[in-house]
Amino acid sequence: MTMQTRTLGTTGPQVSALGLGCMGMSPMYGDVDRAESIATVHAALEAGVTLLDTGDFYGMGHNELLVGEALRTAPAASRENALLSVKFGALRTPDGSWVGFDGRPAAVKNFATYSLQRLGVDHIDIYRPARLDPDVPIEETVGAIAELVEQGYVRHIGLSEVGADTIRRAAATAPIADLQIEYALISRGVEESVLPATRELGISITAYGVLSRGLISGHFTRDRQLAANDFRAHSPRFQGENLDHNLALVEALRKIAEQKGVSVAQIAIAWVLSRGEDIVPLVGARTRERLTESLGALDVTLDAADLAAIEEAVPADAAAGDRYPAAQMSHLGSK
Repeated sequence: MTMQTRTLGTTGPQVSALGLGCMGMSPMYGDVDRAESIATVHAALEAGVTLLDTGDFYGMGHNELLVGEALRTAPAASRENALLSVKFGALRTPDGSWVGFDGRPAAVKNFATYSLQRLGVDHIDIYRPARLDPDVPIEETVGAIAELVEQGYVRHIGLSEVGADTIRRAAATAPIADLQIEYALISRGVEESVLPATRELGISITAYGVLSRGLISGHFTRDRQLAANDFRAHSPRFQGENLDHNLALVEALRKIAEQKGVSVAQIAIAWVLSRGEDIVPLVGARTRERLTESLGALDVTLDAADLAAIEEAVPADAAAGDRYPAAQMSHLGSK
């Protein structure tokens, strides 16, 4: 495996072609093993992964503390190469409920202050609102991050889960390095208007959910029991007939993967990589075993025939069920 690199937009940093999304290392998909999580971050850094993605609301600070510990205990050379992408703004209650988003300038600076402390760093490489605050113009939120850039606390500005209009307004306010948004074989809404806008403006995509939370990893089975604290227990794509339909898509993809001698996960990640040099997939590996499998996607080459076969097996809009429960879908930016 040779780690490739890609550059985030026209203003952002050079990063590894695959990033590590650390959200799953906090209790989002059931119980987690802290020691294995830290070992996985270390293994990713050793393999040449530079981009680490977290959020201040993942486990209500748990994830940032974990990533901070992993960085402190990593070899110096690996630690120095790490680039931190941090999302902020989601509001939660002690019982874990989601109660909105706060993009006010004062809140932006407050969130950043606490993230710097939890992560144990003096700056954040890419800082982004997790979602659009409907009560605050994006110009004000981005303007506050731009002030943090001027002060040296943030290096680059990112966005997350917003539509083409918001992207344009944000980019007119300050340079935007990348947009983080879900993009996978069965989550292709980005292709309609968002991807054309980011390409016009020279903004990259960091794609999360490339394995659709394990659904198209090739490892999820119909009889798997999900814990109550597992997000997927409430996700429409993992329910009843939706799950049966979606797993049938996975089996169609498995036939193509087997013909190439690779895993389902590897071909799904390779497909996202094939979408363009401006796309950087975030893999949500929680163990070293899954990380190794994901990194193997870098050695998978998909030719025109492969891509056509994948398109036939898993057409756009083929998935059954929304990406999130209805209440959370309403918070996704479409403008």
